Amino acid sequence: MDFSNTAEFLGDKAILITGATGFIAKILVEKILRVQPNVRKLYLLVRAKDSESAKIRIQNEVIDKELFRVLKEAWEEKFESLIWEKISAVAGDTSYENLGLIDDHLKEQMFSDVDIVINVAATTKFEERYDVALGVNTMGSLHAVNFARKCVNIKLLIHVSTAYVCGEKTGLVSETPYSMGESLNGVSGLDIETEKKLADQLLSNLKSRELPEKTIRQIMKNFGRQRAKLYGWPNTYVFTKAMGEMLVEKFRGDLPVVTMRPTIVCSTYKEPFPGWVEGCRTIDSVAVNFGKGRLSIFLADGTSVFDLIPADMFVNSIIVAMKAHITQPCMTIYQVGCSYRNPVTFSELHDFHLNYFTKHPWSNNEGDLVKVRKAFVLSNMLVFQFILFLWIFLVGKTLNLANNIGSRSLQQVLINTDKKLKVIMKLVELYRPYLFFKGIFVDTNTEKLRIRARENGLDEEVFNFDPMSINWKDFFINVHIPAIVKYLF
Repeated sequence: MDFSNTAEFLGDKAILITGATGFIAKILVEKILRVQPNVRKLYLLVRAKDSESAKIRIQNEVIDKELFRVLKEAWEEKFESLIWEKISAVAGDTSYENLGLIDDHLKEQMFSDVDIVINVAATTKFEERYDVALGVNTMGSLHAVNFARKCVNIKLLIHVSTAYVCGEKTGLVSETPYSMGESLNGVSGLDIETEKKLADQLLSNLKSRELPEKTIRQIMKNFGRQRAKLYGWPNTYVFTKAMGEMLVEKFRGDLPVVTMRPTIVCSTYKEPFPGWVEGCRTIDSVAVNFGKGRLSIFLADGTSVFDLIPADMFVNSIIVAMKAHITQPCMTIYQVGCSYRNPVTFSELHDFHLNYFTKHPWSNNEGDLVKVRKAFVLSNMLVFQFILFLWIFLVGKTLNLANNIGSRSLQQVLINTDKKLKVIMKLVELYRPYLFFKGIFVDTNTEKLRIRARENGLDEEVFNFDPMSINWKDFFINVHIPAIVKYLF
């Protein structure tokens, strides 16, 4: 197969992209339009009440972003007209059959027009309420499969998952599918239909009791966490994404499917410019809190590998996989990350952040430069909890004393310390499974794709997705951390 025409092959395609306002989807849309402005049509699915509302969301949350700066400069005054000639904003919701499309005419048009479906829609909150996560991450995957199978000219479904559907596996994690009923924890009997019924029944029961929405939300979050841990997954997000993969594998029929499993997606490496990021993603919340002086003690295994992939590299892998598998019968999985070929450890990442914020300290609202120090990193959970709880106890006792003697300055110091401790506890609670993760994601299929494409003319300046090309120290200090400061501080 000739990969020298990878950009050209997009020219006559009509592509449906779900979750179009998400981080990865935006970069994918921009990339396609930049390398192939003659793409036939991009149908962008977003949650909205009607087509006009969908168009407004696409305009505000996608097109108007700085991400599209390079494209605006290239197209100049033609930018808006060309954008809306190529893009069709679609109001819908992947939680429902037929992707919740409310415009019947547009639905029938898409059934006859769409060549490729790229399902990017997901809720990525680790502890999302169970009913919501099941709706988007699990049932949404099935609905994308069913919609694709109704498209008369369908050539491929790209399903974007996550490498962490593996749960807390250790050692080498292979690019293999998950089957219905599979568990990671020795607990048998995982049944997705039962999980959906349990969530629906609990939600119905809670609503019938007329509980406050805040209470319902918290109970549904707790229920999702319980169900995930029962079957061996660390949080609701990866549990519901794993079930989504199971449904895709079971119900795809003869539909060609490629499942893309990125690891931790970080800011752009080069395209459309280095260092574009949006939203405080997994690793970035730690960076933000460290740079703002809120992390002095942390729980992690310094030798643990953080598996990262820049967002533009992941998008490039999607496009090359599309080219490789278009119209070919397949059920292929690609894990896209760095741990197998170019790993970076938590200790190295901490050093990068310490290096950067020592040389470029953040200035707070009062104009004061925040000094950072090497964090005290513990690898033992029990010791960490003991120290933290002791610290919290002493802060509480001292705060009571400060209140009694009326020392406002001491009160403020203690209040700030208490806030820092709560931040640390929250971050550790959320990210503990990944701070001690001992899995290495094998990317044999991805490497074979890379070699095959390279040997058959792929322009790697345009479609690079080789983690070996990344110097992590240079990337973090000169690209990623400055981007975090610019967009997230």
